[in-house]
Amino acid sequence: MNAVTNSVPFPPDAIEVDVVEALRRQRAGAFLLDVREDDERAAGFAAASVGLPRGAIESRIAEVVPDRGREILAICASGRRSLLAVETLRALGYANSRSVHGGFARWKEEGLPVEQGELDADSAERYARHLVLPEVGVAGQRTLARSRVALIGAGGLGAPASLYLVAAGVGHLTLVDDDRVERSNLQRQVVHADARVGMHKTESARLALNALNPGVTVRTFEERLRAENVERLVRDHDVVVDGADNFPTRYLLSAASQRLGLPLVYGAVHRFSGQVSVFDPRRADSPCYRCLFPQPPSAAEAPNCSEAGVLGVLPGIVGLLQASETLKLLLGIGQPLVGRLLCHDALAGTFRELRLRRDPDCPGCGADARFTGYEDVAQICSTGG
Repeated sequence: MNAVTNSVPFPPDAIEVDVVEALRRQRAGAFLLDVREDDERAAGFAAASVGLPRGAIESRIAEVVPDRGREILAICASGRRSLLAVETLRALGYANSRSVHGGFARWKEEGLPVEQGELDADSAERYARHLVLPEVGVAGQRTLARSRVALIGAGGLGAPASLYLVAAGVGHLTLVDDDRVERSNLQRQVVHADARVGMHKTESARLALNALNPGVTVRTFEERLRAENVERLVRDHDVVVDGADNFPTRYLLSAASQRLGLPLVYGAVHRFSGQVSVFDPRRADSPCYRCLFPQPPSAAEAPNCSEAGVLGVLPGIVGLLQASETLKLLLGIGQPLVGRLLCHDALAGTFRELRLRRDPDCPGCGADARFTGYEDVAQICSTGG
């Protein structure tokens, strides 16, 4: 596109100038003021422009541009907010202020010089809906990119949790599972595909996750979690997500969570019901998994999903809640489900929250609890999907 022939004519005293004229004036000494939010500038900005969100103009413009006689050219995304910014500037005594018609979108269309923001172009576009959230923004997105999450189980709960953690930009995801994809898994384990039946679940999931977001590192371990490997597999992570399908694994995860000081995001499903909680040993008021289940239930009390069945969509609901809790922990936002057990009844379409208090006599975190080593509990039941 020829920027000169496509320039828009404006009279000398107009409140707007086109992007080509704005660049010419900037090079002649005008101050190019980007009035978008900081998170928007993360995707890039007009070269040599200075960012000052429109809402901060009244309080900060004097320190940014002390000379009220200097020409200011306000630029935003499309040219609308910059018009409002010019009204504010002129009311504050900056009479020589104008808006850049078409904003940064037109600036880029015309091929005018731009600079990269704090995120690369792919990240700025991919996470655009995160960046406009004040609770996330550029800083939060960069935190997610540095985060390390261990996900134990690539099945019913792990499938949806992994998809959304990777989509959100969690930079390092470790998958631990020793099973292979079976056709009966596909009713609920949506990270897998019919063409990958027989493949290790971790590898099948890695292929899908890297296709969704190539910028995330996915490590895989085709191992069953045991006493001798639990610390090796979960240490050096920020959060552990329990996507397991058996109680012995959960007891190991609970012990490792307590010993290593790692928050554990718990989830389980059975037929038409599911539950989610967060056990965070960094908090003095947090219960642990064994406050909820001091001893393993019998196989008759908790039959596995192949015996009892599970509604296919249910692990998706619970797994997504686990992903949500994980993101809250990583970003330090909201109120994690610490001390609360969120129960979902899919048939009734209801959620119910139960208080879960720390048990002073808990064998896992109570005052008299002592760590004597990890122990492989007998394989007795299954609840994870």
